[in-house]
Amino acid sequence: MAPVRNARVVYKEVPKGFPIPGKTYDYDASQTIDLEKAPLNGGVLFKVLVVSVDPYMRRKMQEPGTDFYLGLYNVGEPLNGWAVSKVLRSENPAMKPGDIVYGLFPFQEYVISSPDPTMRVLENKEKLPLYKYVGICGMPGITAHHGWMEYAHPYLKKGDVVFVTAASGAVGSIIVQLAKAEGCKVIASAGSEEKVEFVRSLGADVVFNYKTVSTREVLKKEGPVNVYWDNVGGESLDAALEFAAQKAHFVICGMISSYNTDEPYNVKNLQQLVWREITFHGFLFLSLEEKYDEAFYKTFPPRVASGELKYKDDVVRGLENAGKALLDVLSGKNFGKCSVVVADE
Repeated sequence: MAPVRNARVVYKEVPKGFPIPGKTYDYDASQTIDLEKAPLNGGVLFKVLVVSVDPYMRRKMQEPGTDFYLGLYNVGEPLNGWAVSKVLRSENPAMKPGDIVYGLFPFQEYVISSPDPTMRVLENKEKLPLYKYVGICGMPGITAHHGWMEYAHPYLKKGDVVFVTAASGAVGSIIVQLAKAEGCKVIASAGSEEKVEFVRSLGADVVFNYKTVSTREVLKKEGPVNVYWDNVGGESLDAALEFAAQKAHFVICGMISSYNTDEPYNVKNLQQLVWREITFHGFLFLSLEEKYDEAFYKTFPPRVASGELKYKDDVVRGLENAGKALLDVLSGKNFGKCSVVVADE
């Protein structure tokens, strides 16, 4: 077999503010690979099928030496992220040709590597589209499920108030449904009228567009808040602190409002941590995988397949479009969990 193209998305420079496709990173189709003869050296040849585009990727685009739990991107090397790939050839007994594998992969059409702890062979008994496994059945779903079970579920009782920001997003939309399933009153914010309608369809009790309606006024009327699931930080976090219930629990999942600025918002109401006896739970899903992964993979795919859990996907086709897709996610232009289909099986 003649060598085939092995395109990739290459990181070029640290951005100031939002990343710019073609400047911060670029699509490179110059490389090739011989799929039959490329040496594996005891590893596995993967065909990358779907890659996930997520807000945290912006945090990996920082000056060298900056500490980040998933490491930084290296200039001249491909971006990487959560992905689903197919095993084409294997010299490792842990994986065989035809296996569908979820894990961290470069944004590249074909990859040779050894299996690592992030990788999991998927069963997909429900025959879900593979992009679901980088969305509701992948990292965003894992984040929502594990964080909810560890830091919200133990402290809630029926009728408690849960406030969710970025509620139409990859994680927030799942939290809305988990909270409603436990009998909570859910207040949710989103960034457009279309997104508001979607969150309302998930069952949230109070939904508002934070760009046109004051978060403070909504929480003042509908609170106090027993559990706050924070995906954005900034003014929303400040408002939640102001209108928190006594002994409230705040689950700090993300702060996208500060990812693309050198001047993050200064939270003013931190004194409420004392006066309201608020507990902050900052977490990384990786720390909870051993405790909750098996329960997640046993329950979430069937709930998705049955329609019990609803989800909005934003599926982009073609690795060459991954750069623009990331910019759309970071700027709030996309709607739903963004994934890029690199190739069919």
